[in-house]
Amino acid sequence: MDSLATKLTKLGLSSDKANDIVNQTNEDLKKFSKEDCWQRMTQRFLSSNNLSPYPFSVHELLYKTIYPDWDKLPAFAWIPSDTFIKTTNLAKWIQEKKFNNYQEFHQWSVSEYPSLWDNMVKLFNIKFDKPYQNIVDLKTGIECPSWFPGAKLNIANSCFQAKESDIAIIFQTEQGETTKISYGELDKFSNQVANSLFAYVKKGDPIAIIMPMTIEAVAIYLGIIKSGCVVVSIADSFAAEEIAARFRIANVKGIFTVEKIIRDGKILPLYEKVTHAVDFQKKHKISDNSIEDSPFTIVLPTNKILSENLRKKDISWEDFLNRNDQFTAIPSEPQDYINILFSSGTTGDPKAIPWTQTTPIKCASDAYFHHNIQAGDVFCWPSNLGWMMGPWLIFATLINKATMALYNGTPNGQNFGKFIQDAKVTLLGVVPTIVKTWRQSGCMEGLNWRAIKLFSSTGECSNIEDMLYLMFLAHYRPIIEYCGGTEIGGAYITSTVIHPSAPAACSSPAIGLDFAIIDENGNPTDNGEVALIPPSIGLSTELLNKDHHQVYYENMPKLSTKSNKTLLRRHGDQVERYSNGYYRLHGRMDDTMNLGGIKVSSTEIELILNRLPTIYETAAVAIEPKEGGPSQLVIYAVIKSQKSVETIETIKPTEIKKITEKILVEQLKAEMQNTIKQHLNPLFKIQDVIIIDALPRTASNKVMRRVLRDKYQQRDQKGVKS
Repeated sequence: MDSLATKLTKLGLSSDKANDIVNQTNEDLKKFSKEDCWQRMTQRFLSSNNLSPYPFSVHELLYKTIYPDWDKLPAFAWIPSDTFIKTTNLAKWIQEKKFNNYQEFHQWSVSEYPSLWDNMVKLFNIKFDKPYQNIVDLKTGIECPSWFPGAKLNIANSCFQAKESDIAIIFQTEQGETTKISYGELDKFSNQVANSLFAYVKKGDPIAIIMPMTIEAVAIYLGIIKSGCVVVSIADSFAAEEIAARFRIANVKGIFTVEKIIRDGKILPLYEKVTHAVDFQKKHKISDNSIEDSPFTIVLPTNKILSENLRKKDISWEDFLNRNDQFTAIPSEPQDYINILFSSGTTGDPKAIPWTQTTPIKCASDAYFHHNIQAGDVFCWPSNLGWMMGPWLIFATLINKATMALYNGTPNGQNFGKFIQDAKVTLLGVVPTIVKTWRQSGCMEGLNWRAIKLFSSTGECSNIEDMLYLMFLAHYRPIIEYCGGTEIGGAYITSTVIHPSAPAACSSPAIGLDFAIIDENGNPTDNGEVALIPPSIGLSTELLNKDHHQVYYENMPKLSTKSNKTLLRRHGDQVERYSNGYYRLHGRMDDTMNLGGIKVSSTEIELILNRLPTIYETAAVAIEPKEGGPSQLVIYAVIKSQKSVETIETIKPTEIKKITEKILVEQLKAEMQNTIKQHLNPLFKIQDVIIIDALPRTASNKVMRRVLRDKYQQRDQKGVKS
């Protein structure tokens, strides 16, 4: 086996430099802990004033040398100094409230949660039109708490407490045009939207937004809330029929969209897709749950002027927008909806999850405690209003008097990285798939990301090596793993900047929320399914189209404590707790999966694929790579007889041998990928297709997807490829 010095020279270092590093490493390991040794290594050898003098491969080798168990136990790549810790929001709180440590503070935050949220409301100076009588009313039980009973508010008012001249948004197009808008200007812009809406809708009407996250999109979002209406968040990447399903579920009255999207030089006709969705909705409407009349669409131009004619009922942005920029936001009950978002369950239709007037307090709180956001920070998280991190970013930044950095383009290339550099982004959020792309291309190397204070990662399981690479890009800044969901309004498990940062690991439950890890029998374990412990601001209490109790509470065990039995709420993530107190996510326990940061159910994919004429039935499973990281989509397919597509006879083993299986699989994979692109979402990529005689089923005829997952992972370990 090559020595460390030999390995370093193979990576391009001179013999003298390699020996110098090896000697210093050996000397440090004798004197210091592994953590201190790594810290000294990054400060002495691996960084300079601007850029690292060595490629990431050298960093990775030294990290794995200092931490030989890096893949078995979370290994710290960043450790906060005592001086830094004192400057953090968390440390100041712990000191002011006279707690001895973080654990004591967290325990107080979940046991004395009314006091926590009372403190947060005062900290953020949440604007109430009518004061609350108390913090929470539990007359209807822990499942359905009533927050701030008796109060009236419009949460949008709490988003404009920075100085009017402070920058609210820095926005850049893919072509490099940069625009800044102040808090005062954004306030007036959103007032114009609110005034304009009154000509078309009434209080409480659901209004969809299907467009990239631009300055206009943020103003529209806040304007809808100010008007007392409800935002319906729909991602622009979905196919027309999936958009139509969301129109139907939310009973959408109006739609905001943009004429076209330009990404990577490609023109994507979004208004055309929206009109197809409206037509699809009208054609397939269901009498018990349908839109009374087709919604009108307000269309923003891609450039300054619309280039195509609109349908009779639709309205151009220029004709829509009222010039009156003064508006008094409509007061609402705390439990009134502000936003309907969609998240997959285990059935065909997505779950429609309402955010209420109080959900943004959870968003702002998580940003304050866990991301250490402070006034003047510049927060970039490439997302969309169709996913929870879009609305989350609005409230997390504006309530905390910080700045949003929005880039209207794909975040996969160096142009996005230059935007991060030039906008002096201090907090950068990512999806692990993006980081993997950066690492493969090296496109972000050579940029100056010194302004970054921390990263945050959400949406998928992180890969350790990819996350170490992300830290390398900004000279080892911490990563806040941020894991939760739309139905939480933020995270249940995450990290802090007062704890050391280990790539792809969480250090703590979120402030104000706790959870248990249980096995299949409902008993506590260190590696099992997450069950949340209610109540908390942010936790959903209703679903538009499903039984909330059935989805989250039915048949859940109760956790025994010293004083009583604690109600548990279903979540579905698999989490492992390590001996050093840190946690790692291992994907989903149920039949939902995260693909490219988007949650989707197996059933949604299967319903689409089962339409193919050659398919009898399919099972979609998420495979967690051995090295960790984003899930990979694998399809098990039972195909109809090649003799007749009308028959449902499956191919016999002897017949399969007569077919060139590799060609058949590649054809099926291409057909399936195209079907998903057209009818579901082009961002869902198929990793592999496996032809199978029959799907394994339980006695009650349910598909045993877990058996298929295990089977594929065993096959993968043996090196078998389709």
